[in-house]
Amino acid sequence: MGPKRLLAVGRLKPGPEADLFALYNARLRPPLAVTEVPEARGSAAEVRRREGAALLAALPDNALLVAMDLGGQAPTSEALAAQVTRWEESGRPLAFVIGGAEGLDPAVLDRATQRLSLGPLTWPHFLVRGLLAEQLYRAQAIRTGHPYHRAWRP
Repeated sequence: MGPKRLLAVGRLKPGPEADLFALYNARLRPPLAVTEVPEARGSAAEVRRREGAALLAALPDNALLVAMDLGGQAPTSEALAAQVTRWEESGRPLAFVIGGAEGLDPAVLDRATQRLSLGPLTWPHFLVRGLLAEQLYRAQAIRTGHPYHRAWRP
């Protein structure tokens, strides 16, 4: 199983969002391999189309694609840990995709094996990187019995 991949729109500049992502990505074994595609210009639909095409072009062959999408499933951390195990056991390269400010193109959502949500709140796309890395680290901790995740806490 190769590294998990993160395909994302936009270049994450130094700052608190980058620091948050780096903190949790460094704890992942192996860390997420990040591919950034440029933010597009034009109408909202054109932006989604161009960014979507770039994201799909960067996707490894036969990848199991998980789209970060507000309309996706919002599992508990324990359920996500179990899901990550199933994804890894598929034997396919695992890739998470985060859209830009206009969201993901329908072509990307249609290609996705699963849509994953961080809950009903809308998050800035650069912040989603750090939140996703933290949840993947938490899933890793749950799977390995590490005390980082405290299941007794609501």
